[in-house]
Amino acid sequence: MYYSPLHNFHIPVMGLAYTIDSPLKVARFGIASVMSIVEDKLIEMMRRQYYPGTNRSYQPIPATEPDYRAKRITDYLDLVNAIVQSQIEKIKKAAFEKGSEIVKYFEMLPDDSTLKQLYRQMLNMENPAEKTRLEMQLRNQIRPGSIDVNIMTKVDRETYTRNGAYIPDSSDAVTALRGYANSRLTNSALVLSAGMNPRLYNYLGNCPQFQADENGEFAKRVIVKVSDYRSAFIQGKYLAKKGIWVSEFRIESGLNCGGHAFATEGYLLGPILEEFKSKREELRDTLAGLYTKALEDSGKEVTRIPGKIIFSVQGGIGTAEEEQFLRRQYAMDSTGWGSPFLLVPEATTVDPETLELLSRAKKEDLLLSHSSPLGVRFHYLRGTSGEKERQGRINNGKPGSPCTEKHLAFNTEFTREPICTASRKYQDLKIRQLQSLNLPENEYQQKLAEVTGKECLCAGLSNAASLVYKQAFIPSRQAVTMCPGPNIAHFSTIVPLQTMTDHIYGRTDIITDPARPHMFITELRLYINHLAEQLAADIQSDQNGQKKKSCGNFYHNLREGIRYYRQLPDITTVNRDRFFQALQQAETELDKLNTRYKLTGVYGS
Repeated sequence: MYYSPLHNFHIPVMGLAYTIDSPLKVARFGIASVMSIVEDKLIEMMRRQYYPGTNRSYQPIPATEPDYRAKRITDYLDLVNAIVQSQIEKIKKAAFEKGSEIVKYFEMLPDDSTLKQLYRQMLNMENPAEKTRLEMQLRNQIRPGSIDVNIMTKVDRETYTRNGAYIPDSSDAVTALRGYANSRLTNSALVLSAGMNPRLYNYLGNCPQFQADENGEFAKRVIVKVSDYRSAFIQGKYLAKKGIWVSEFRIESGLNCGGHAFATEGYLLGPILEEFKSKREELRDTLAGLYTKALEDSGKEVTRIPGKIIFSVQGGIGTAEEEQFLRRQYAMDSTGWGSPFLLVPEATTVDPETLELLSRAKKEDLLLSHSSPLGVRFHYLRGTSGEKERQGRINNGKPGSPCTEKHLAFNTEFTREPICTASRKYQDLKIRQLQSLNLPENEYQQKLAEVTGKECLCAGLSNAASLVYKQAFIPSRQAVTMCPGPNIAHFSTIVPLQTMTDHIYGRTDIITDPARPHMFITELRLYINHLAEQLAADIQSDQNGQKKKSCGNFYHNLREGIRYYRQLPDITTVNRDRFFQALQQAETELDKLNTRYKLTGVYGS
């Protein structure tokens, strides 16, 4: 009574362009992937790219057309769906011979899947008639991976007419939701990330496309990406009261991820997953009660109460051992593998220059930066054309980017109409303000660097597709910004899709760095660095001690996380001693921070 994926992993959304057409590359092999649908100009470009291959003419949807953003999104998703269905029919008719896509489909499945076992049985069958029967049975069970879409809830800019009149239900996130809801996609999911947006969630509650059928099945499911149990509980309850069932909670590391990073209060991924494991039935029962009541109160027929909620995890997973541990120890249904797939051209869309840069990336090339105009920490790859373009503008005395897309235009510090902090307009105004304050030179240079460090993400995270497909996106704007997680430093080989799948399932190993730390250790290091940075920046200006108390809580939670990891004897068999030595080193660093800032004295006070 719930969606059952063919694979144990999924490919999360990455940037704007990097997974914009991933379903067209991997869905026919049963692999689920997620596209961002916020940038409608990029989507219009992808419509222009893919229509010719369908023997149908491309008809532009101009920005002058009413509700054009939603219409572009709907049409692109329908186009993707049609192409994938055509691919599936082609695979079903393919011969079971070496190199064919039907063989690739079954070879990539996890070894313990029923379908993989049936495939192996067919290969070993000597009776021709029985072998033909099994082949037909296998063909009939071929189905695509889920074609999912992501809406980052915080990217929800208001829209107005040229006369300045507010247009109801036309904000970026709401429009994207409408575009997805009106699409023909089925057995698909909407992934909501970056926290709760009441306006968006209220609109979602009025979309009949997310209601269950008479069998309790959902044609369009809702997935909520969260960083802890409390967030899942709050958002799940809010949606349930609106008559929306959350089919999956996708748990992501607060800092050990790609793209925007949302730090918890020092809660580490292992203890977070433990809480989900112990409370998953409580969560399901609570949401089921609220969901049922909401349907009854609205006069809707309650057919079957939804069954199992899927729980998945992502953020820094890099080895088969880690993937197996997460599913075994915490009963996770699926794991998300993001950054490593950036090195798989058969799965993601990355331009050649950036692909080469990614393959050579080392730990020192990766930065948890302040580059995002949203004011949220942002994983950043140094040396990209986007960084070079931004620095070139600074060197030429014209910092800031042209702001054509305006999806991140939220700042009203100097203007009535919101503008983006990466824009030339904002940075010019902000620099003039800094110059008028007569600040000490060191302080001025620090604040100047903070202003000019903001980078245009609307174009930077979209341009890879423009370069790969040689399609116009924004005239004269071709610089690329890349936002992989720290995990990319340990993958250095550009590989085929099947090789990456074999790595995930432990059939091969493509890790190029033998010193790669365990994913839990990488996250712990990121959190200690984050705490040290907060202490250095905030304590001096902490008038009433609230910031120090917050850091004390953060410190305590990290210590508790280390204690928890020590109690998991089977956490790793690879470099086990090094894992526990890393825990000891982390604890020593925390002790030094405590000695310097006296954090234990303020915890819980």
